[in-house]
Amino acid sequence: MVIHVERTWDGLPLPAEEAVRLELTDAGAALRLRIEAPFNGDPPPPGEPGPLDGLWEHEVVELFVAHRHSEAYLEVELSPHGHHLVLALTGVRQAHTRGFPLRYRARIAGSRWTGEALVPREWLPPAPHRINATAVRGVGVARRYLSAEPLPGDRPDFHRLGRFRDVDLPARSRTEQ
Repeated sequence: MVIHVERTWDGLPLPAEEAVRLELTDAGAALRLRIEAPFNGDPPPPGEPGPLDGLWEHEVVELFVAHRHSEAYLEVELSPHGHHLVLALTGVRQAHTRGFPLRYRARIAGSRWTGEALVPREWLPPAPHRINATAVRGVGVARRYLSAEPLPGDRPDFHRLGRFRDVDLPARSRTEQ
Protein backbone atom coordinates (compact mmCIF):
# COMPACT_ATOMS: atom_id res chain seq x y z
CA MET A 1 0.00 0.00 0.00
CA VAL A 2 1.33 3.43 -0.96
CA ILE A 3 0.22 6.68 0.66
CA HIS A 4 1.09 10.02 -0.90
CA VAL A 5 1.16 13.26 1.08
CA GLU A 6 0.55 15.72 -1.75
CA ARG A 7 -1.46 18.47 -0.03
CA THR A 8 -1.27 20.98 2.73
CA TRP A 9 -3.27 20.10 5.85
CA ASP A 10 -6.28 22.01 4.50
CA GLY A 11 -6.24 20.34 1.08
CA LEU A 12 -4.24 22.70 -1.15
CA PRO A 13 -2.02 20.86 -3.68
CA LEU A 14 1.75 20.76 -3.20
CA PRO A 15 4.41 21.02 -5.91
CA ALA A 16 5.51 17.49 -6.88
CA GLU A 17 8.99 17.98 -5.37
CA GLU A 18 7.43 18.58 -1.93
CA ALA A 19 5.38 15.36 -1.89
CA VAL A 20 6.06 12.58 0.62
CA ARG A 21 5.68 8.89 -0.20
CA LEU A 22 4.97 6.23 2.44
CA GLU A 23 4.84 2.55 1.60
CA LEU A 24 3.40 -0.11 3.89
CA THR A 25 4.26 -3.73 3.15
CA ASP A 26 3.93 -7.04 4.94
CA ALA A 27 6.88 -8.06 7.11
CA GLY A 28 5.25 -11.00 8.85
CA ALA A 29 4.64 -10.02 12.47
CA ALA A 30 5.20 -6.36 11.52
CA LEU A 31 4.36 -3.80 8.89
CA ARG A 32 7.38 -2.36 7.07
CA LEU A 33 6.99 1.41 6.72
CA ARG A 34 9.21 3.09 4.14
CA ILE A 35 9.36 6.85 3.72
CA GLU A 36 10.75 8.96 0.88
CA ALA A 37 10.53 12.69 1.58
CA PRO A 38 12.15 16.02 0.80
CA PHE A 39 14.71 17.05 3.40
CA ASN A 40 13.93 20.56 4.57
CA GLY A 41 17.17 20.98 6.51
CA ASP A 42 15.47 21.85 9.81
CA PRO A 43 17.77 21.64 12.85
CA PRO A 44 17.89 18.11 14.28
CA PRO A 45 16.12 17.34 17.55
CA PRO A 46 18.34 17.25 20.66
CA GLY A 47 20.08 14.06 21.69
CA GLU A 48 21.05 10.87 19.98
CA PRO A 49 18.72 9.19 17.47
CA GLY A 50 16.07 7.07 19.15
CA PRO A 51 12.76 7.64 20.94
CA LEU A 52 12.00 11.32 21.60
CA ASP A 53 8.88 12.79 23.16
CA GLY A 54 7.80 16.04 21.48
CA LEU A 55 9.19 14.95 18.11
CA TRP A 56 6.23 16.65 16.40
CA GLU A 57 7.97 19.97 17.14
CA HIS A 58 10.66 19.06 14.55
CA GLU A 59 10.82 17.96 10.92
CA VAL A 60 8.81 14.75 10.87
CA VAL A 61 6.62 12.38 8.87
CA GLU A 62 3.76 10.72 10.74
CA LEU A 63 1.53 7.71 10.10
CA PHE A 64 -1.77 7.37 11.95
CA VAL A 65 -3.54 3.99 12.04
CA ALA A 66 -6.95 4.05 13.72
CA HIS A 67 -9.70 1.57 14.43
CA ARG A 68 -12.52 2.43 12.04
CA HIS A 69 -15.25 2.48 14.69
CA SER A 70 -13.56 3.82 17.83
CA GLU A 71 -10.98 6.35 18.98
CA ALA A 72 -8.20 3.78 19.41
CA TYR A 73 -5.20 4.64 17.22
CA LEU A 74 -1.45 4.39 16.82
CA GLU A 75 0.70 7.38 15.86
CA VAL A 76 4.16 6.69 14.39
CA GLU A 77 6.45 9.73 14.06
CA LEU A 78 9.73 9.49 12.15
CA SER A 79 12.42 12.12 11.62
CA PRO A 80 15.15 12.32 8.99
CA HIS A 81 17.73 12.34 11.81
CA GLY A 82 16.81 8.89 13.18
CA HIS A 83 14.56 10.04 16.02
CA HIS A 84 11.14 8.44 16.39
CA LEU A 85 8.10 8.38 18.61
CA VAL A 86 5.27 5.85 18.74
CA LEU A 87 2.12 6.61 20.71
CA ALA A 88 -0.86 4.34 21.38
CA LEU A 89 -3.95 6.44 22.02
CA THR A 90 -7.50 5.79 23.15
CA GLY A 91 -9.39 9.02 22.68
CA VAL A 92 -8.12 11.98 20.72
CA ARG A 93 -4.65 12.99 22.01
CA GLN A 94 -5.07 10.61 24.98
CA ALA A 95 -1.83 8.61 24.88
CA HIS A 96 -1.83 5.60 27.17
CA THR A 97 1.49 4.18 25.95
CA ARG A 98 4.45 6.06 24.47
CA GLY A 99 8.06 5.47 23.55
CA PHE A 100 7.76 2.01 22.01
CA PRO A 101 11.21 0.54 21.08
CA LEU A 102 10.84 0.93 17.31
CA ARG A 103 13.33 -0.58 14.85
CA TYR A 104 14.02 2.46 12.66
CA ARG A 105 16.78 3.83 10.47
CA ALA A 106 16.93 7.03 8.42
CA ARG A 107 19.30 8.38 5.79
CA ILE A 108 19.66 11.91 4.42
CA ALA A 109 21.00 12.22 0.86
CA GLY A 110 21.18 15.80 -0.37
CA SER A 111 17.70 17.28 -0.58
CA ARG A 112 15.88 13.99 0.16
CA TRP A 113 15.63 11.55 3.04
CA THR A 114 14.47 8.00 3.44
CA GLY A 115 13.41 6.07 6.49
CA GLU A 116 12.42 2.51 7.23
CA ALA A 117 10.67 1.18 10.33
CA LEU A 118 9.20 -2.13 11.39
CA VAL A 119 5.92 -1.56 13.22
CA PRO A 120 4.82 -4.69 15.10
CA ARG A 121 1.24 -5.62 14.26
CA GLU A 122 0.52 -6.16 17.97
CA TRP A 123 0.82 -2.37 18.46
CA LEU A 124 -1.97 -1.64 15.94
CA PRO A 125 -5.58 -1.17 16.96
CA PRO A 126 -7.86 -3.98 15.80
CA ALA A 127 -9.22 -4.03 12.26
CA PRO A 128 -11.01 -2.56 10.42
CA HIS A 129 -8.64 0.37 9.97
CA ARG A 130 -8.53 3.92 8.74
CA ILE A 131 -5.31 5.87 8.19
CA ASN A 132 -3.76 9.20 7.46
CA ALA A 133 -0.19 10.32 6.85
CA THR A 134 1.16 13.78 7.60
CA ALA A 135 4.39 15.73 7.46
CA VAL A 136 5.67 18.79 9.27
CA ARG A 137 8.65 20.85 8.17
CA GLY A 138 10.06 24.32 8.52
CA VAL A 139 10.78 26.61 11.44
CA GLY A 140 8.83 29.62 12.71
CA VAL A 141 6.65 31.34 10.09
CA ALA A 142 8.03 28.96 7.43
CA ARG A 143 6.55 25.92 9.25
CA ARG A 144 4.34 23.81 6.94
CA TYR A 145 1.78 21.16 7.82
CA LEU A 146 0.99 18.57 5.14
CA SER A 147 -1.55 15.77 5.02
CA ALA A 148 -2.58 12.90 2.73
CA GLU A 149 -6.22 13.47 3.68
CA PRO A 150 -7.49 17.06 3.93
CA LEU A 151 -8.20 18.23 7.48
CA PRO A 152 -10.23 21.43 7.06
CA GLY A 153 -10.63 23.72 10.01
CA ASP A 154 -9.18 26.86 11.56
CA ARG A 155 -5.76 25.30 12.18
CA PRO A 156 -3.85 22.08 11.49
CA ASP A 157 -5.19 19.21 13.59
CA PHE A 158 -3.79 15.81 12.62
CA HIS A 159 -6.00 14.00 15.16
CA ARG A 160 -9.27 14.38 13.22
CA LEU A 161 -9.94 10.65 13.03
CA GLY A 162 -13.20 11.07 11.13
CA ARG A 163 -11.24 12.49 8.18
CA PHE A 164 -8.96 9.45 7.85
CA ARG A 165 -9.31 7.07 4.88
CA ASP A 166 -10.73 3.55 5.33
CA VAL A 167 -8.15 0.93 4.31
CA ASP A 168 -7.29 -2.73 4.42
CA LEU A 169 -3.68 -2.89 5.64
CA PRO A 170 -1.31 -5.31 3.91
CA ALA A 171 -2.24 -8.80 5.02
CA ARG A 172 0.07 -10.87 7.14
CA SER A 173 1.91 -13.59 5.21
CA ARG A 174 0.13 -16.93 5.42
CA THR A 175 3.35 -18.57 6.64
CA GLU A 176 3.49 -16.09 9.55
CA GLN A 177 -0.12 -16.53 10.71
